[in-house]
Amino acid sequence: KESLTAFFMHSDVPPAGKIQSSNNTLNKAWEAANASYLSNLFGYPTDCPQREKNGWTGDAHIAIETGLYNFDGITVYEKWLADHRDEQQPNGVLPAIIPTSGWGYHWANGLDWTSTIAIIPWNIYLFYGDSRLLELCYDNIKKYVNYVDENYPSGITDWGLGDWVPVKSQTPKEFTSSAYFYTDALILSKAAKLFGKQDDFEKYAALAEKIKTAVNEKYLNRETGIYGSGLQTELSAALHWGLVPEELKEKVAANLARRVEADNKHIDVGLLGTKTILNALSENGYPELAYEVASQETFPSWGWWIVNGATTFYENWPLDASKDISLNHIMFGEISAWYYKALGGIFPDENRPGFKNTILQPNFVPGLDSFEATHESPYGKILSSWKRKKKSVEYTVSVPANSTATLHLKSGRLKEGGRTLLENPQIEIIRSEKELSVVNLQPGNYLFEIR
Repeated sequence: KESLTAFFMHSDVPPAGKIQSSNNTLNKAWEAANASYLSNLFGYPTDCPQREKNGWTGDAHIAIETGLYNFDGITVYEKWLADHRDEQQPNGVLPAIIPTSGWGYHWANGLDWTSTIAIIPWNIYLFYGDSRLLELCYDNIKKYVNYVDENYPSGITDWGLGDWVPVKSQTPKEFTSSAYFYTDALILSKAAKLFGKQDDFEKYAALAEKIKTAVNEKYLNRETGIYGSGLQTELSAALHWGLVPEELKEKVAANLARRVEADNKHIDVGLLGTKTILNALSENGYPELAYEVASQETFPSWGWWIVNGATTFYENWPLDASKDISLNHIMFGEISAWYYKALGGIFPDENRPGFKNTILQPNFVPGLDSFEATHESPYGKILSSWKRKKKSVEYTVSVPANSTATLHLKSGRLKEGGRTLLENPQIEIIRSEKELSVVNLQPGNYLFEIR
C-alpha cells in the first residue's frame, strides 16, 4: 500500500521549449538542467533546494537563457528584479543574494554576480520584445555602473568572486569582473539609445569602449592573440562578451580551439566559463569542437554526471567532491540554452526583439544524426529540426504568423520543397555563395534539402 506521495514543487512557469536529439546523453542532460532550474525556482531563482536556498545572483544570470528558452518565466523575473531595486543601496551596491536580511553587501557580490541588474532585464527584452522591465531598472543599472566607474576609474576591476568552482585552472577574477563591467556598460548604452537618452548613450558607449581598451591593453597579446595565460575562460569570455577586436577574432578563436584540444576536448572552466566556452566555440567557427566538448561522457563534463546517474546538475565536477557537494545546482546550466542556440540555431534578433524576427543559424555537427528544437515565442511556435539523409541533410523550419526569420546555412547547394529557392516567393535570398547562404523567410513551414 502506498503511504507516501512525492510532488515536484516549483513556481508555475509554463514550458516554452523542447529539444530532442539522436544523442540520448544530450537529451538526459537537457532534462537534468531543466530539473535543476525548476527545483530552484520558488518565487525567485535560488542556488540549491536543500541547503542555502538563497537567491544567488551569479547562478541566476548564468542560467537566464536556459530559463527563457525552456519556460515562460517573465513574471518571476519581473518580481525578482523588483527585489533588486528594493535591495540596492543608495550608492548603487547590490548584495550577492536577493532578497537578503542584510548579508552579501560586503562579500560575494561584485560584477560577475550582481550584473543580474543589467543582464536579466536585457534578456527579457530580447526574448519578449518587452522593454518595460529594462525601463524600470534603467536608473538602477545606471547607479550600479556609476558606482563601479567611480571606484575603478581605470576600467579594470577585481570586484567579484571569480570563476567559481573551476575544474583546475583559475582565471584571474580581475579579468572576468572587468568583462562583466564592460557588458553592463554596453547594455546600459543600448538601453539609453532605446529610450532616447542620447547623452547617456554617448556617455556609456564611451565608458564601454574605455573598459574594452583597458582590458585589451592589460590582458591581450595582439601578436599571439592570447588573453592572459590563454585559459579556456579567458579566451572564451573575451570572445563571448565582445572584448576581442574584430581583426583578432579569428586568431583568438583558433587559440581557444587549440587550448580545448590540448585539454583533451574537455572543459577546464568554472561557473563563469561554462557560460562562455561552448558559445565562443560554436559562434566563432568551431561548432564541431563545441559539440565534442558538450557531448563528452568522461570527467570532467556534463555527460560524466549523466552516465553516473545524475538527474539534476551538480555543484562540483567530481562525484566524490569534499566541498561544494550539492547534487542539485543550476549554476552550470547554460548548456541547456546552448542546445537551442548552437544545434537548433534559434536566436532572438536584437534589432527586432521578441522573435519578431528570428535568427536561425543551425550547425549540422558530425556525430549527431538528428536534432529538433522548438520555442514558443510571443508570436507562436518556432521549429528548427534537422536529420541526416545519406548524403544530405533535411532541415525543417516553422516561422510563426506575423513574424519573419533570417536563415544562415553553411551551404550553397539548397532546395526547398524540391524547388530552387528562387521558385519560392516566401524566400528572399540575401546572400548566396558556395559555402554560405543567407535568406529571409516569411511566416510558414519550410523543408530544405542541403547537400
